[in-house]
Amino acid sequence: MSDMHNSQNAHGGHGFETVAIHAGNTADPLTGAVVPPIYQVSTYKQDGVGGLRSGYEYSRSANPTRTALEENLAALEGGRRGLAFASGLAAEDCLLRTLLSPGDHVVIPNDAYGGTFRLFAKVVSRWGVEWSVADTSDPASVRAALTPKTKVIWVETPSNPLLGITDIAAVAQVAREAGARLVVDNTFASPYLQQPLALGADVVVHSLTKYMGGHSDVVGGALIVADPALGDELAYHQNAMGAVAGPMDAWLVLRGIKTLPVRMDRHSENATKVADMLSRHARVTRVLYPGLPEHPGHEVAAKQMKAFGGMVSFQVEGGEEAAVAVCDRAKLFTLGESLGGVESLIEHPGRMTHASVAGSALEVPSDLVRLSVGIESADDLLADLQQALG
Repeated sequence: MSDMHNSQNAHGGHGFETVAIHAGNTADPLTGAVVPPIYQVSTYKQDGVGGLRSGYEYSRSANPTRTALEENLAALEGGRRGLAFASGLAAEDCLLRTLLSPGDHVVIPNDAYGGTFRLFAKVVSRWGVEWSVADTSDPASVRAALTPKTKVIWVETPSNPLLGITDIAAVAQVAREAGARLVVDNTFASPYLQQPLALGADVVVHSLTKYMGGHSDVVGGALIVADPALGDELAYHQNAMGAVAGPMDAWLVLRGIKTLPVRMDRHSENATKVADMLSRHARVTRVLYPGLPEHPGHEVAAKQMKAFGGMVSFQVEGGEEAAVAVCDRAKLFTLGESLGGVESLIEHPGRMTHASVAGSALEVPSDLVRLSVGIESADDLLADLQQALG
């Protein structure tokens, strides 16, 4: 697998683990505190009319705790500007309203988070933005979906919930030829495993709720861009629209990021063991994990990712009711939505996270179970899945 994600040159001469801990985390000048303080404040004393102290006037516009997180995010993704939002969907909404105008067109993947699809299909489309679906694992499919009005190509890799893999560099070339922006949702991989900007993407999107926060205790979102001018434009809209990350949320994500590398290593190790066990289980008809050699995106994932991540999906014999029963019987795997926390989660996408795509081109198989494999003892996780499968 590629070593580019730990490239010291991409991080100002320091390794990823060092950057995760130190970027944006300068010692407090007043007390020397090694952790950025939580600036739970709405407004700031000005040094005369229009004299902003360190550039702060109102916490919707900027807050020191959020600034620390945004600097950290930009450094980890190798970008020029990072912006933190109240949720992943708030980040996506700001991005789309910044990049698009009525009449524009977007290519979206045939496998994506249900909330992202809902934003396109039920919200942005009402504003006169058109969209069409492509299999982003096939650059020719993306090219065929383009129109003269295409402004954005949207990619998730690995995708949610079918763990599809898109060759970011190949689709970036398609985007460049079309004069469109390539947006990559990097939530499932995290910047530790994959850095889309280095592969040609224009914008990286994160739900900070997931692996970046890592502890199921905060909701947040982020945008990271390579182009400073686009960063300025997004920052203008972030302030104008106002869905910013609060200081406590920013602080929690900053704390989570410090252990991101060691957590992702364990998530990936555990998920590999889970996928191997499931692939041999008599009641499992298909396992979706890019680390398996038989996965159609395995070679691309090995090229552009450091490891294969902590998400595993699988299909079971017996159809939808059997899949729901597996979810209900699990004990150590908690039945719940979301993902990326230290604890393992199990869910039925068709009835839970992806109910909004029912009846669309993004509808997921009814016999599908999705796992967020945590960092518990792998033997305990395997035993729980074996009893849940019966």
